[in-house]
Amino acid sequence: MAALQSRRLAGEGYSVLQIDLHGCGDSSGEFVDARWESWSSDVRAAMQWLKQRVDGPLSLWGLRLGATLACDVARDRGLEIDQLLLWQPVVEGGQFLSQFLRTRLAGEMLAGGAATSALGELRKQLAEGRSLEIAGYELHPAMASAIERMALSATVPAARRVRWCELAAEPGLPLRPASRRVLDMWQARGLEVSGTSIAGEPFWATIEISECEALLAATTGAMEPPN
Repeated sequence: MAALQSRRLAGEGYSVLQIDLHGCGDSSGEFVDARWESWSSDVRAAMQWLKQRVDGPLSLWGLRLGATLACDVARDRGLEIDQLLLWQPVVEGGQFLSQFLRTRLAGEMLAGGAATSALGELRKQLAEGRSLEIAGYELHPAMASAIERMALSATVPAARRVRWCELAAEPGLPLRPASRRVLDMWQARGLEVSGTSIAGEPFWATIEISECEALLAATTGAMEPPN
């Protein structure tokens, strides 16, 4: 979906740089080596690379935790970010971490018929400084701690506009209440915000590769014409 959207925006005249963060995808390092600070540095390096090659307003675009990362980086006014484009942003890092840890418990149940640990035990291991293997990824306690501290309700990005898109099970559903609260708070702080709920499958979680044409179209339509 990210590649499809990148190509579609490029076809509309935008300059798009799609990156893999440290320890993810085709980038260097393992996931256990990743830190929130190194991910922030990756985003800043990508922005600097674009600024050296392209004139025009700069937008940050992210999916789920990547969208939360974009909001965190965008707090820096010196970066002069014009727009945030957010796909299904993680509103509360603590809830996201709990969901990720439950993936470990689900894997244990599938392997042995019952979970051999509990959510509290996994959190205790992280608190003691021990990494956890979850769905083939090794989560470092420093990364877990950083994710748990993230809360968009306590983050105000220094951007002119925010375009927030999230997928829903059926057409016509409103944004999640937590999403609406964050957008209302940002609007009160002077940001130009819009939120859209789009019917579609959560493509990041499906077993087979899936696409959501409605999300691609809505995202392209939300962008201002390139200079």
